[in-house]
Amino acid sequence: MRPQFQQLDGDLADRIITEAKTVLAEIGVDIGDDETRSFLADHGAGVDGDDGRVRISDTMVEAALGTTPLSFSLYNVLGEETHAFEGNRTHFTPGSAAINILDRSTGEIRSAVTSDLVALAKLVSGLPRYDAQSTALVSSDVPEAISDSYRLFLGLLHCEKPAVTGAFTIEGFEVIRDLLLAVRGSAAELAARPVGMLTCCPTAPLRWTDEGSQNLMDCARLRIPVEIIPVPLTGFMAPVTLVGTLIQHTAEVLSGVVIAQLVQPGTPLLFGGSPAIFDLRYETTPMGAIETTMLTCAAAEIGKRLGMPTQGYISLSDSKALDAQAGLETGIGATLAALTGIDNVSGPGMLDFESCQSLEKLVVDHEICLMTDRLTAGIEPREDFPSRALFEELLAEKHLMIADHTRRHLRSELTFPGPVIDRMARARWLEEGAATLGENAANEVDRIIADFTPSRIGEDVKLELEGVMTAAAKANGMDALPER
Repeated sequence: MRPQFQQLDGDLADRIITEAKTVLAEIGVDIGDDETRSFLADHGAGVDGDDGRVRISDTMVEAALGTTPLSFSLYNVLGEETHAFEGNRTHFTPGSAAINILDRSTGEIRSAVTSDLVALAKLVSGLPRYDAQSTALVSSDVPEAISDSYRLFLGLLHCEKPAVTGAFTIEGFEVIRDLLLAVRGSAAELAARPVGMLTCCPTAPLRWTDEGSQNLMDCARLRIPVEIIPVPLTGFMAPVTLVGTLIQHTAEVLSGVVIAQLVQPGTPLLFGGSPAIFDLRYETTPMGAIETTMLTCAAAEIGKRLGMPTQGYISLSDSKALDAQAGLETGIGATLAALTGIDNVSGPGMLDFESCQSLEKLVVDHEICLMTDRLTAGIEPREDFPSRALFEELLAEKHLMIADHTRRHLRSELTFPGPVIDRMARARWLEEGAATLGENAANEVDRIIADFTPSRIGEDVKLELEGVMTAAAKANGMDALPER
């Protein structure tokens, strides 16, 4: 039996979905891009109101859900399958896209640069429970116009795992597309074995910007998987009630589902989200708040109710350091995400309201992810019935440390953490240097990066990636890419 966490009964989930469809049909969404608006009108959406909003009927929503895949896979740069978004398997991915990094040498938060992105890619390569890499940092040493594609470029060069990324502009998508095509070789191969997944975000409340809708349509044309991620802010840019926010969240995702499936039926999609409450005292959006965690998990329940794979920004912290707050917020989030069965979790490593990444926290969070694996595996008998012989052996030997039963089941029953987690008696801990969690994490970061094995991506692919990125850099005023 797999332990589960559920907040919405079927009736409440259905009422939220029905209300979201009503919102789309009667209030509609604001579409900033003329092409997207005309496209929706050509396919039956109502755009003749005085307010200019696009109204999407229940029939359109149901038709779009009918062509949305129930599951899909991702593949690494070598073409090997790494993900199957189905069942209750939770895939963990570093959170993105932070503009800052927690500096390991000074303990200060600063802007990220190329060397930080390379170090992060190498670190994620050596942490097996992170199933994908993400463009988790935005480099400050390249022009803003290429900062979205540059982070993907570095990731594809140094890490074999599939990439979760996104474009900041319409033009940025073109470079990202060319980088992905460089890895796969053709649009057909990219569609058949996607090496990445893009994030497309509607803007609260009930709006798609020019960039958001165009990126979504561009992805759909190439069948590039998309995670649709609304960001409703409870009590600010969404109703103050959690149910009200979930209605808005669902409506915003469904509007994206309709756009993508009209462009290309069968486009792989994740029902995603990064909802947050709004703390009126500080005017902040705490991602570690329990209500934020509840919203993210409940949204995933709704996505599963609709038959879609799911995503959530969860298992992260608003703390500014690797401290107790970072641990408790991340641990609660990761645990509830896994128990909910969210297919793709984005969040590990993140601090300071999604604005900062920490390499040390990535290592610590990796241990949290492993703990959730053991939790969701549950409890099952392993040669425990009948038990008489086992207890007779225990009474005779006074221990079971080397018993056959112990040796057969030790590794499957018990999780042994890495060197970041301290389980020593105090005397031995003092004898071995009394290292803190932060010191252990820093040492592990250094070890993993030192042991990094270069990506096995082909030299011809590397050259093509370099060519795409160099051309984009020169088009934006750079003579050469930063040293790395």
